[in-house]
Amino acid sequence: MKYISTRDISRCPEKVFAAEAIKKGLAPDRGLYMPEEIPALTEKDIEKLRTLPYEERAAEILSLFLTDYDKEKLLCDCREAYSDERFPGGAAPLKDIGGSRFSLELWHGPTCAFKDMALQIMPRLLSSALEMTGEKRRAHILVATSGDTGKAALEGYRDVPGVDITVFFPNDGVSRMQKLQMTTQKGENVNVAAVFGNFDDAQNGVKAIFADKALAEKAEEKGFFFSSANSINWGRLAPQIVYYISAYCDLITAGKISNGDKINVCVPTGNFGNIFAAYIAKQMGLPLKRLICASNANCVLTDFIRTGTYDRKREFFKTMSPSMDILISSNLERLLFLIAGPEKAAAYMNELSENGSYTVSEDVLKKIGETFSGFYCPEEKTARVIKETFEKYGYLADTHTAVAIGCLDEYRQATGDSTVTVIASTASPYKFASDVCASLGSPADSDDPAEILRQLETVSGTASPKPLSATLTLPVRFTNTIKPENMADFIFNN
Repeated sequence: MKYISTRDISRCPEKVFAAEAIKKGLAPDRGLYMPEEIPALTEKDIEKLRTLPYEERAAEILSLFLTDYDKEKLLCDCREAYSDERFPGGAAPLKDIGGSRFSLELWHGPTCAFKDMALQIMPRLLSSALEMTGEKRRAHILVATSGDTGKAALEGYRDVPGVDITVFFPNDGVSRMQKLQMTTQKGENVNVAAVFGNFDDAQNGVKAIFADKALAEKAEEKGFFFSSANSINWGRLAPQIVYYISAYCDLITAGKISNGDKINVCVPTGNFGNIFAAYIAKQMGLPLKRLICASNANCVLTDFIRTGTYDRKREFFKTMSPSMDILISSNLERLLFLIAGPEKAAAYMNELSENGSYTVSEDVLKKIGETFSGFYCPEEKTARVIKETFEKYGYLADTHTAVAIGCLDEYRQATGDSTVTVIASTASPYKFASDVCASLGSPADSDDPAEILRQLETVSGTASPKPLSATLTLPVRFTNTIKPENMADFIFNN
């Protein structure tokens, strides 16, 4: 299977194998790589996958997209990435939280966030790609993060041979625990800096570096090239497809559905990558009925799905669900490519870059509306959902998961659709312990992160994850705060 750019409108587009797409991250025209075709998934395939453990499911599904990779090595890599050591108790378990709602807990990995599901396997995919393409230069991974991707990427790429990684996060735009996780990161090949501004400022800075030919030449002279670990890289997005298919298999095994029954999926998302992975699973043939896109107060995606106008020129809110505090949703470009085609997708992206907004045609909006519903959950409702979900169902949700639960409830009230629904639970509640405590009616008594973790343990009767507790004992290594325009200098001077 080969890959093409979302912006390549030529009659003979440049096509590359998966290894090249994963190595590069972005296409030369700054578009995102997409497979030429979406592989099919049948009921018979699902029945086979249902009998396999998660790591074998992952290898089977990824092999459909990464046809140039050795399947046996891919299986070995998946077994290492999703081992009990890295995901104690198993990857991506489903928890019944009542009302035909199932929480797909994607945060049982080493950094307690859903990004681990992709970023434990992605470094292995990149290492194979470097070998397969005969690459002699070092790969320098650039990451802009709204919180969780940064730590997951740092941990995934830590001390990987032939690779360096620099992570940029918005100053005062991540939770205290997220900041500690990044600034205490171990590893000889890692670097971290806070950026003045919000996530979009950091993301635009990274995109500008990728687009700068002079910087690429300077990197070449120093023996390295730039690549990405954000979900703009297909190697990050493809592993996310797996857990939606896996969740469907687990629902069958649990007797909650029969093979072939349709389910809904509700995803809290800012950059649109996580929910787009579910869309790819649907395109493959997974019986998904509605994809409910859940936003916080930064509801640019909700407005787009409802109106067809994407407008980033709006007030930016810092919320208790900071990983969704995003106004430029990069992976939406992939959806527009599939629905509207490369010419329109490229035009929309140019318009967004030049004017800060675009409006899709009526036929494109109608097509989007056939699958997607958009809702948003403001701060006060998010806090209420955390409290009500814990008191009524005994389930402790983090702030992002609570946004999804609140949006799903609103969707059901609006439509009367009570279809079995998988909710993507994207982070441990202990990553946002202060806000979760306050939502439960017990505001934090201390600024000390260790005390806040203990307080949430006491209030909820649950235990904090060991990786988070261990973070509190590590020394802070990275203290730089820089302007967005100085990001390139930081990379070359550190």
